[in-house]
Amino acid sequence: MKEQMVIRASPRAAQGSSAVRRLRRAGKLPAVVYGEGKPAVALELAAHEFEKMLHHHQGEHLILDLAIGDETKKVLLQEVQRDALTDRLTHVDFHEISMTRKLRVEVPIHLVGVPVGVSQQGGILDHLLRQVEIECLPADIPERVEVDVSALEVGRHLSVRDIRLDPARFTVTTAPDIAIAAVSMPKAEEEAAAAPAEGAAAEPEVLTEKKPEEGEEAAAGKEAKEPKAGKEAKEKGGKEKAEK
Repeated sequence: MKEQMVIRASPRAAQGSSAVRRLRRAGKLPAVVYGEGKPAVALELAAHEFEKMLHHHQGEHLILDLAIGDETKKVLLQEVQRDALTDRLTHVDFHEISMTRKLRVEVPIHLVGVPVGVSQQGGILDHLLRQVEIECLPADIPERVEVDVSALEVGRHLSVRDIRLDPARFTVTTAPDIAIAAVSMPKAEEEAAAAPAEGAAAEPEVLTEKKPEEGEEAAAGKEAKEPKAGKEAKEKGGKEKAEK
């Protein structure tokens, strides 16, 4: 069961950017609570109190009791906006929920273990999917989903269908064939492994055939012609001698 926290808020009448700036200067934080089939309600709450509560909460999904006057709503913290320069809170969105009705949320994926492909085969682990969408009751929302990668070898991967959750409590709605993690060889080693095969194809030309240079061809042609000319001259000389 998740820890329950209470935060007090008041209806917010001030609208517009200038009114919201004055609200923040007064130490108030503008907020909105949404509900299915209900109009959004603009609220204001104590910024320091809310920030302090966030610092003591671990995880992305926070279920609160939002007290608005005499009414208390069970809400899920939906979004927190901060100033990009100062990191101060600027706006908060809540979503009203029912503790007996399932909802869909995205939960972080946490990889557990050291893959065999990394520790014994020199591979690299790639974390490909960081969050998975699940459907469950609000009280069952996990802080994270753990996936054991210790048996992964080089060239293997785990996908969403490999996630192990209690089917009676959780339904994974992310596509089952999406890869979560894989182990691959470092790129440099893959290229080095492929290099010998590429070199082998070029070896016959390099080792068994050498193209002669133009000078060599000319010399070879000259040598081939000279013996024939000498033979013809010798035969001609012998014939003339016989005739005398």
